[in-house]
Amino acid sequence: MIKIERKTTRHTQEAMDDLQEACNTGHSYNTEHVNQALREVFHGKCYICENKEATSYQIEHLIPHRGNKKLKYDWNNLFWVCAHCNNIKSDKYEPILNCTTEPVEHLIAFRKTGYFGTDEKLEFVPVKDDNVAIRNTILLLNDAYYGTTPQKKMEARIIRKTLRKDLSKFKEYVREYQEAENEEEKEDIAMLLKRELKDSSAFTAFKRWLIWDNEEKYGELEKFIPENQKKKLFDI
Repeated sequence: MIKIERKTTRHTQEAMDDLQEACNTGHSYNTEHVNQALREVFHGKCYICENKEATSYQIEHLIPHRGNKKLKYDWNNLFWVCAHCNNIKSDKYEPILNCTTEPVEHLIAFRKTGYFGTDEKLEFVPVKDDNVAIRNTILLLNDAYYGTTPQKKMEARIIRKTLRKDLSKFKEYVREYQEAENEEEKEDIAMLLKRELKDSSAFTAFKRWLIWDNEEKYGELEKFIPENQKKKLFDI
């Protein structure tokens, strides 16, 4: 989970028009325009687990509407989520951090320790502040990545496997960058690193924290993180 900018585009305007009409008529908020706009805003990935390879995505209300019409049709309350995370979240965690207004990855550290098997572990740790929204978000992240029922545990295992493969690829890019034999080769790999550290990348929070946790070794790689998300701005 990282901070995502909710930009205004033609698609988001069409979505908001649909929501206004649906609110007036009592029709569903689940329209083609709303789905298209949310997918665009959240870069095609689940806002909770950051997986981009889920087979099913849904519209989720950050604050459960419970019949409240304003919350039900509020564009700013609608989020793009995979079916796995949506089913886990439901209305069990309130409040959680709003990733469109709060710098989540600067409030919570995202770490993968160990390797395959029992040694491997995902950790979500408060960085400085510790409030109810941060604690609930950490509970949600743990449940999303590890599952809450036998079926959800199987689904979570697949997400962790996808995360492991994605991080391994990222680490290989880092090694190739550090071992590049010339500037041309280094520039080519730098483009890959920039792509992997963008908001649109899968599991971005883990990749950024890999750099922040290893500043002596990987400190120079922070230049590839988008300017508005760099560590120095938030004094982690």
